[in-house]
Amino acid sequence: MLLSQKFHVISVVSIMMNEPRFAQPIPNVTVAVGRDANLPCVVEHLGGYKVAWIHIDRQMILTIHRHVISRIPRYSITYDNANTWLLHVNQAHQDDRGYYMCQVNTNPMISQVGYLQVVVPPNILDIESTPSSVAVRENQNINMTCRADGFPTPKIIWRREDGEEIAVEKKKKVLVYDGEVLPLSKVSRNEMGAYLCIATNGVPPSVSKRIILDVEFSPMIWVPNQLVGAPAGTDVTIDCHTEAHPKAHMKLTIRNLQYGDFGNYRCISKNSLGETEGSIRVYEIPLPSTPSKQVTHSTVETRESNMILGTRNDSIKGLQTDIYGTKNEIFTGSGVVGMPSSSSMSSSSSSHASTASIASIAGNGLSGFGSVGNAIDRKGSLAIGKSMFYTEHPTNELGSSGKLIQTNLQYYTHM
Repeated sequence: MLLSQKFHVISVVSIMMNEPRFAQPIPNVTVAVGRDANLPCVVEHLGGYKVAWIHIDRQMILTIHRHVISRIPRYSITYDNANTWLLHVNQAHQDDRGYYMCQVNTNPMISQVGYLQVVVPPNILDIESTPSSVAVRENQNINMTCRADGFPTPKIIWRREDGEEIAVEKKKKVLVYDGEVLPLSKVSRNEMGAYLCIATNGVPPSVSKRIILDVEFSPMIWVPNQLVGAPAGTDVTIDCHTEAHPKAHMKLTIRNLQYGDFGNYRCISKNSLGETEGSIRVYEIPLPSTPSKQVTHSTVETRESNMILGTRNDSIKGLQTDIYGTKNEIFTGSGVVGMPSSSSMSSSSSSHASTASIASIAGNGLSGFGSVGNAIDRKGSLAIGKSMFYTEHPTNELGSSGKLIQTNLQYYTHM
């Protein structure tokens, strides 16, 4: 009896040794969306049993032995004629993420599970983020937003494109700010520029968005030379530098100076937030022994501003009166090039400014403003006699969205 029991135990062990078993676990696999993934299932002593693959999250049978059951064509199965059954997931979608079971139809059934992780690189959602260009008035607050999706959830950081620090949280300055929303309080003109929103989640590539912050403020004028002397018959250029947004530089060139061209000139800059002006006096100096046709910024001491004779001032007044009459005649004819609106200057102190933009008088050449080094070829240049009007940008108007569009207005007047 003991002998029979011994043989029975040996036969049971032998049968168990020949039963199917898994040689190794299914590894967890990570793949980027759109790439191919493979899940292996290694079975020893399969015999006449069959292997099936099941997507647990979908509760879907994918394959049974060598046959594909799923109607999703991206799934396929291969067998290496040894022990490995390989499930192929082509061009993985986010829906393919989840647990996969490899099952053998023994009694009782045996199975093991692996996980397929499908990761997605970050993508910035423009519709939920701040536009690529945004404007704010100086000393006001603004929140700039940058949202992104992806898997895992992306991390958002902010930097300034020029490498300068960002002033946040009661003017605390940092080189990098973390978070979807960048809060800026009491914005100054120094904070104007390009900001970079960068989204990362460990899945390449990282993405970024460039947002231009414009800070609007009332204009300021700096006059490099308030006294400019030049001989009659020469050319002279006077400059006004304007700090405003948008930026502007005013330059006025008077060609072939005549007696009536000497005097005070005002450069005026205005926008929707304010107005400012600067003053320049052009006076006559003796013609040098070797005449120079171009005299630019010939500056002398303040005491020399008294060199203009009283008789010359009387002549200037008389000549200006004659020219004003001539200007009025031109305004009534076809010679008017461009008149500033009545709201541009007050009626009491701008009689000369309101007579600007004359086509030509008495052969004098006066060309318009321009960028540095190009005072003649500026668009809108015109020859005039006593004064001129130039606008760097159109006047204020409402855009299609009803938002006030800020523009700058700059011009010279001869007093």
